[in-house]
Amino acid sequence: MKSAVVQLPGLNRDRDMITALTMISGKPPVTVWQTETEIPDVDLIVIPGGFSYGDYLRCGAIAARMPVMQAIKAKAEQGVRVLGVCNGFQILLEAGLLPGALMRNASLKFVCKEIKLEVVNASTDFTRAYAEGQIIRCPVAHHDGNYFADAETLNAIEGNGQVVFRYAAGTNPNGSMNDIAAVTNARGNVLGMMPHPENLIEAAHGGSDGRALFASALDVIAA
Repeated sequence: MKSAVVQLPGLNRDRDMITALTMISGKPPVTVWQTETEIPDVDLIVIPGGFSYGDYLRCGAIAARMPVMQAIKAKAEQGVRVLGVCNGFQILLEAGLLPGALMRNASLKFVCKEIKLEVVNASTDFTRAYAEGQIIRCPVAHHDGNYFADAETLNAIEGNGQVVFRYAAGTNPNGSMNDIAAVTNARGNVLGMMPHPENLIEAAHGGSDGRALFASALDVIAA
């Protein structure tokens, strides 16, 4: 499958994401700059982490209004898979592609450490290589990862199976409601998550728990 990585001023995890996608799919992704209005024919679009536009106004607020986002919305409506990690998650929320919002961490501090995630829904395009209830390791690095949604939205995403990962018991690093670490849109082809699976995919990283997410999204699950 073909993939694309979106590049915006201030994003700093694009090279990590390019490396991960290349290692797992065997094909380097194309890169798409923020001003582009069309995206090549790909199966997966990734918005990586960082601090787009210095997090001015709100995290992801300016990036969500760049021309490339209209192209991403169009692709998502066609069923193309879209993954936003950390700042990418914030951008997807600001663009209206995912429900809820991300606020300042409850501690009011930047958090950078390894945490544990519980796989809540293992039937999505992004989690088919995991088992439901599986506990995996994953690093986080963010200042505004505190997931919030109003009661109606929260009930809807919980009931629809849109919560894909939760922070495992006792490991919530930011105060997110219901320990939510990752959500999808109603269709299930757009995923946003705060943890960084691209930074735990090989032995050199100290583990490979994040690898299955990309294997799922890229349809390269081992038989």
